[in-house]
Amino acid sequence: MPLDLTLDRVGQLTLANYTRPKLVVPQLCERDTAGIISELSQVLQREGCVSDLLPFYHTALNHELMANSALKCGIALPHGRLNGVKQLQFAFGRVPQPVIWGAKGSWPVQLVFLLAVPATDAACYLHLLASLARLGQQPDRVAELRAAEHAGEVIAVLEKIIIRS
Repeated sequence: MPLDLTLDRVGQLTLANYTRPKLVVPQLCERDTAGIISELSQVLQREGCVSDLLPFYHTALNHELMANSALKCGIALPHGRLNGVKQLQFAFGRVPQPVIWGAKGSWPVQLVFLLAVPATDAACYLHLLASLARLGQQPDRVAELRAAEHAGEVIAVLEKIIIRS
């Protein structure tokens, strides 16, 4: 199902344009980096966002092991960039208690955005990634995401975050 990339009522894209409720996991089961990336990769594959699960999972995990994406605010932004990905989108997941993301000494993470990135889509990907990184500078929004109990509540928070071009 293609994502709705229509502009919001004031003519701007929001983070919600790059996901949908079925890509949101308010309570992840896994409790480590590899497991969380696997769980969210399976969601992306189940929803038709990623055609080949294992190549996507390995790409995302390998990239994460080489360049840890954990932010001080408790967000991680892993991604897999592959030819088989047709549209830029992300799955979102939250763990009940923060987990150490990647190597020991890394920031503890509670919110994970796993991005599925087409191999040829650099510009949109960079805008989305920058907007997600700026989210870390908005403690009220991060708190809202931590408190959201259902996918609809997560989407409502993401609709408030504008993607700057």
